[in-house]
Amino acid sequence: MADKVTKSGIKKLSNGKSVIPSSTRPDGSVRKEIRVKPGYKPPEDVEVYKNRIAEAWKNRGERGVPGAESAGSDHAADLKQSAAAAKNAKRREARKKAAAGGKEDGAENAMNGDKTADAPKPGAVEPEAETAKEAKKLAKKLRQARELKDKKDEGAALLPEQFAKVIKMSELIRQLDALGFDTDGEKKVDGDKDPGLKANEEESTKERGKIAG
Repeated sequence: MADKVTKSGIKKLSNGKSVIPSSTRPDGSVRKEIRVKPGYKPPEDVEVYKNRIAEAWKNRGERGVPGAESAGSDHAADLKQSAAAAKNAKRREARKKAAAGGKEDGAENAMNGDKTADAPKPGAVEPEAETAKEAKKLAKKLRQARELKDKKDEGAALLPEQFAKVIKMSELIRQLDALGFDTDGEKKVDGDKDPGLKANEEESTKERGKIAG
């Protein structure tokens, strides 16, 4: 029978005696083997009685209530499934709304496309409107040239570029006449030339002669 060593370090020999085995001290000296009196049991070797019910109650916080763990895990699983189902439902609803919105946008775009096709393009200007616009510009230049001529007739000194505007009076009148407008920029009812065209041409010719002289 092999020797048995207890928790306290006492060795029980095969002959029934108990001893504390010899050991070596840190300084190298050897402790002698010590015999233990029969029947002596140190506190380390005394087995403490444990009530299983009390022990289970003491450890209830660590292990939990029997059956509670499975119930809790089942509840957590149900919560996860519910959350996933709600998320999926929201996604389906969002997809439905997106699809419905796309159809509405398509119909609206189609309607807008028809309206756009029917509406005239901004860049497409009618020839008559363009002609009237050009005539107004020419009439404005002619009016400015006449004002300069009146100043000159009153004795005011004109700059060279102002003289150039006065000289171009007849040219402006011819352009207006070619467009079918009078010297005031108004569209002529008949195709006759402006009565003042000849007089203005003569005035322009005189002004050219003065500058040349």
